[in-house]
Amino acid sequence: MKTLLDRLERAGRFAENTALVVLIGTMIGISVFQIINRQLLGGSFGMSWADELVKLIVLWLAMVGSIAACRDNKHIRIDLITHVLSGAVVSWIKIVVDLFAAAVCAMIGWQAYRLVREEAGWGDMVLGDIPLWLVHAIVPIAFVLISYQFLVRVAKLLRGLLRPEREEVAS
Repeated sequence: MKTLLDRLERAGRFAENTALVVLIGTMIGISVFQIINRQLLGGSFGMSWADELVKLIVLWLAMVGSIAACRDNKHIRIDLITHVLSGAVVSWIKIVVDLFAAAVCAMIGWQAYRLVREEAGWGDMVLGDIPLWLVHAIVPIAFVLISYQFLVRVAKLLRGLLRPEREEVAS
């Protein structure tokens, strides 16, 4: 039977992958159309908003891609010491490092939330009538989700350290 965390992880993976595909597809489609419009059609279609939209999509791609990279443990990690040591020591080092990373990401997420909340009062708009704070809301959301990913990894490492016999039975 799948646990609630397994179902949430599967749903999150699906949402992240879907968002990445839609964002990349949209960005490529707009960019290709912009090139065709400028080079072959002489700029006959006025799409002044397209360049701004592509820039915003890049922000969203970076944030959603960061969540996915962390989920798959493909993020940048300096782990020279884990190649030298082995066993439980490596797991404890990973736990400490992931806890630190979770704390840093949570702090960045909190500060980004404060910025977005302040930005909401400025009244800035993008793409005509979309509030800028709404577009930038992906930043605190992404960092909170990345922090969550690190905490889930810590929980899995702790479970493996504290109940190693369950890991052997499952193998």
